[in-house]
Amino acid sequence: MNTIDTRNGLNLQQMTDTVNALSADPDLAQFRFRARNGWINGGENRSMIQGFYGAGKEDRSRTRPFVFTNGEPPVLLGDNEGANPVEFLLHALAGCVTTTTVLHATARGINIESIATELEGDIDLQGLLDLDPEVYAGYRNIRIRMDIKADCSDAELDDLLAFAREHSPVCNTVCRPVTVMLERGSVAQASAA
Repeated sequence: MNTIDTRNGLNLQQMTDTVNALSADPDLAQFRFRARNGWINGGENRSMIQGFYGAGKEDRSRTRPFVFTNGEPPVLLGDNEGANPVEFLLHALAGCVTTTTVLHATARGINIESIATELEGDIDLQGLLDLDPEVYAGYRNIRIRMDIKADCSDAELDDLLAFAREHSPVCNTVCRPVTVMLERGSVAQASAA
């Protein structure tokens, strides 16, 4: 009988093979993720995510798109159609830091029993509304509290979390300046499904 060796739900042989392949051919590490978005009404819009390019080819593993509805609460002129985009940013940050923590814990031989994460971010809407040119439009700060239980010392956990903060792609993107270009152009409409 062939058993798969796993840690924290990850296939250890597949992880080793992936790291070895990317080390041998760095071009395979180049990925391009995509999202499409269509405005519905007011503050409501819908994003669709399906295909991406990675590991040297276009990925076709997703037969249906993931659909996310963005909305606003009534105090921000919406009807709670969905979480608002800055809340989705917290969701993306939590998910990426968690996944990065699990991946690197697995590589370090650490078995995780549980992870629970809570995030809070502070925004001053004067920036969004251009009421004060000294106020940034985005988050002033974001706090991540992670309750993690694992079979290692507190020092090893602290080192793991510091490493995850630096190597999580979403956290790294949020924590450093990144070029974002916004331009007009023709875009295929995202379905309002």
